[in-house]
Amino acid sequence: KPKIHLPGIHYVGQMQEGSIIRFMVDQLTEGQLEWAPLPAVYDAVVLGEPGRGRTYRIYSGKQEYFRGLKEQFPGEGAAIDEFERLVKVKGASALLREWDGGIFLALGVCLPRLSPFCRLASRSLKEVVDGLTANRELRAVFCYIFPTYGTVPSKTSFSMHSILVNHFLHGAWYPKGGAGEIAFHIIPVIRKAGGNVLGKAPVQKILLDSQGKACGVSVKKGQDLVNIFAPVIISDAGIFNTYERLLPAEAQALPEIQSQLRMVTHGEGAFTVFVGLNGSREELGLEPTNYFMYPGNDLDEVMNRYLASSREEAAKNIPLLFVTCPSAKDPTWEARHPGKSTLAIVTFSKYEWFEEWKDKQVNKRGDDYEELKTTFVDAVMQAVFKLYPRIEDRIEYLSGGTPLTNQHYIASPRGEIYGVDHDIARLQAEAIATFRAQTAVPNLYLTGQDLCIAGFVGALQGAFICASAVLKRNLYADVVRLKKRTQTTNAK
Repeated sequence: KPKIHLPGIHYVGQMQEGSIIRFMVDQLTEGQLEWAPLPAVYDAVVLGEPGRGRTYRIYSGKQEYFRGLKEQFPGEGAAIDEFERLVKVKGASALLREWDGGIFLALGVCLPRLSPFCRLASRSLKEVVDGLTANRELRAVFCYIFPTYGTVPSKTSFSMHSILVNHFLHGAWYPKGGAGEIAFHIIPVIRKAGGNVLGKAPVQKILLDSQGKACGVSVKKGQDLVNIFAPVIISDAGIFNTYERLLPAEAQALPEIQSQLRMVTHGEGAFTVFVGLNGSREELGLEPTNYFMYPGNDLDEVMNRYLASSREEAAKNIPLLFVTCPSAKDPTWEARHPGKSTLAIVTFSKYEWFEEWKDKQVNKRGDDYEELKTTFVDAVMQAVFKLYPRIEDRIEYLSGGTPLTNQHYIASPRGEIYGVDHDIARLQAEAIATFRAQTAVPNLYLTGQDLCIAGFVGALQGAFICASAVLKRNLYADVVRLKKRTQTTNAK
């Protein structure tokens, strides 16, 4: 069987040489992690059936992105110009730098009136886009990338969407060697600094001392529990896992923690299909471009109809397929796995459709579960065959992952892949001020995507916010100074 790339990192923006994000990652990996650029058309949007519907191409480049839209939508220049102005509103990058809340607590309710970014944060993506144009296809293309944070246009903040559009304006990149290279190159840096990384040691609970301060974690080693003590505990397990599963009841009951839990909901679950193929990229006609496939141009309508379906009918109403070819993005793939290729396809799924089997052991959930899973896999693949017809008789490996699969492998409480929901409330000043790295439990800190926003770079920003809170210094400013110093040294 061909090796399947680790899922999760499909592409990352802002990795151009000289960017602050690239500099951060280079520091964390000592420059050992390499990035391969995707082609100029890094995304394509299919509205309708592949081959019969319309395909719109998304171009990398601050000018090319919007110029490409104008070429594909002649007569819509004014709407596209206004969309460009709105997504480039100053404040998105500053928001991420200052996310730890102090600035928002100081400004309080005044902030939305002072910040264009926060004014747009209270308006839905659908509301803003519908006001720009009556062209349904252009509306859909403006909104197409919402699956990368997982909330439908009518429920997500325009500012959330603008962060993602800006994130990819310079193009997209993929880690050479696959997503596993990220951890591979970070672990030695952690160990060199005196830390360690333990695998197969799931955390069972956060330990508190007699004063209610976090003082360690209890991890499972085989059948035994081992307590590891430390002066600071940082959790990347997500808000729900950290507060509801890992903290003891008396800490869960703290008013600040209950208040935070009331402000968030679980993100939508995901269903993924992994495909191993016999044949090279050239033989099979595969592309490094990602495809976002929608059956129609009303993205909210197709999503809502699907999520309202019964589990028996859901596979007939799949509203979206994100189709990506990891092996075509990786320039080292062919040398390592000649004549083989991989595909990954992602869509949404309700946890409730599979919840009946949540207490069953993985790979032992029974025929009914496997049959339901197969209805989704079959429906997905029939659509993918229309996009890539040459793969149909070249499949060597085919596997579906349900929300329960996500629950098992990445401990997401309801099979979500982006943590807490990225709805309009997520980017309001009150929420940003409330969710800080430092928790109500002394010595316990939050990090990762639930602290900031979803995705690799969102989680990275969460890590810098957390490190700043623990070290009690502005680490972002430190990195900016280091970057300038490095550039000056290199220029000499």
